Amino acid sequence: MSRRGVVLFAAILLAVLALPQGVPAADEEIQKKVDALSKEVQDLKRQVAQPKEGKKSISDWLTIGGDYRFRVDSLRGEVPAYYQFNPADPFNPPLVAAFKVKNDVLYTNRFGLDLKAKATRNVTVTSRLLMYKAFGNSDTAATTGTFFSDRIGTFDGTEGHVPGDGKLTVDQVYATWSNILDQPIWFSVGRRPSTGGIPAHLRQNTLKPGNGGIPAQMVDYAFDGMTLGWAPDIEALPGAYAKICYGRAFENGITNTSGNGLRDTDMIGVSVVPYDTDPLYIDLQWNRGFNIFDSPVIASTTLPTPFNSLQPSVDLGDIDWFGITALSTLKNVGPGRLNVFGSGTLSVTHPNTNTNAFGGGLMFNDDPLSAGLQGNKSKTGWAGYVGIRYDMNKNRTKLGFEYNHGSKDWITFVPAADDMWTSKLGVRGNVYEWYLIQEFKLEAISSYASKTFVRIGYQYYDFDYTGSNNWVGAPVKITDLTKSPLNAQFLTPMKNAQDIYATLEVKF
Repeated sequence: MSRRGVVLFAAILLAVLALPQGVPAADEEIQKKVDALSKEVQDLKRQVAQPKEGKKSISDWLTIGGDYRFRVDSLRGEVPAYYQFNPADPFNPPLVAAFKVKNDVLYTNRFGLDLKAKATRNVTVTSRLLMYKAFGNSDTAATTGTFFSDRIGTFDGTEGHVPGDGKLTVDQVYATWSNILDQPIWFSVGRRPSTGGIPAHLRQNTLKPGNGGIPAQMVDYAFDGMTLGWAPDIEALPGAYAKICYGRAFENGITNTSGNGLRDTDMIGVSVVPYDTDPLYIDLQWNRGFNIFDSPVIASTTLPTPFNSLQPSVDLGDIDWFGITALSTLKNVGPGRLNVFGSGTLSVTHPNTNTNAFGGGLMFNDDPLSAGLQGNKSKTGWAGYVGIRYDMNKNRTKLGFEYNHGSKDWITFVPAADDMWTSKLGVRGNVYEWYLIQEFKLEAISSYASKTFVRIGYQYYDFDYTGSNNWVGAPVKITDLTKSPLNAQFLTPMKNAQDIYATLEVKF
């Protein structure tokens, strides 16, 4: 019977039940028919509410979502006078005069497709496909250069996060087994959700990452790895969980028995989240990177030699990171709510005596050209990251400000961050960012999280030292670049940089 028939039967039933109680006993036959109709209506209701035994609709096991973003950037930067390192004659570097760089208008398209499938009881598979490219360009030439090591091309871990060739790549795919042994334990393996972590979701206007995420100041890179987590139900610690993570950043492959001077680059991490609520979120994190390579694999024909064929050649040592992140959402602050956050992180290097082909080691002395020749010396760097976002409930306007600072010896692992010049959280210096988000009051159709909005922002980079987002060689103060030829630079240093950007984004 159709749903219309169900409604009709229900109406008849109600009408009959509304008859006066003085119906003669002789009408018992009518009462029996009413009871039979009532039972049939209930049976039909159950059939409508539940699928037939053994059959499920696709929405019962598969969730589909995604996003599209159009972005326009206007970029400006200043390069100070400096000595350019020359591999052919390293002791006679040429002096380069100061100059300015720009890209007045840069258009990019980004598309993401999210799929989540419930495979069996307590087992799900989550995936995200990602495409990112510049208008009028089918490679990385329009958005990369010789300024920063995280933007000299795309490589494993940044594909789909830095504008590239426009191919749809697998950004995430991992299987998760929950409630292991009927306990609040989960295990997950695959290409990890290790990008866009807390609190970067605020300026991206996305949902807060779940317990698979990593603080944005420590890691923003598409790792392949696994996680073992535990989420106990503790009344005094709402939402608490802890996890151990492992990831591989570089696979050395098959070599002869003597090896090739390289080892696999791996990372382990321990995360403890004692609170995960709207009023208070706290993350305590420790990571260690083993056998850090001197360069990722870069395959690009658009960059000048020797940048166009960079690849790992030697291991430089290990790095430890220690971090804390706190986030709070305060509701009913004036006509809206206030989001505030703060992160602090330490990086500690453990270099060996190896150097790369150009004499660079893992930041353990203050001579860029002789790094690695005078013994190993650990360096500690630090960084801070704070910000606010105020959400006006009535008109769906969100205003935000962020500030981050990195010290002389600061090192992090965030090359996949969503910044056009370079990942701002890896800067040795200061970065200021203001942004406005305006959501349109349009009815969501595809899911409860669907929305359309524009974002307008401004970033200003003020560099104190060279080597932002790079762990090879020693940092040099920007004002000291011309004091000695020994301060020669392999990459082009920058004094400051600006980015005015605007986006149109659709989440579905």
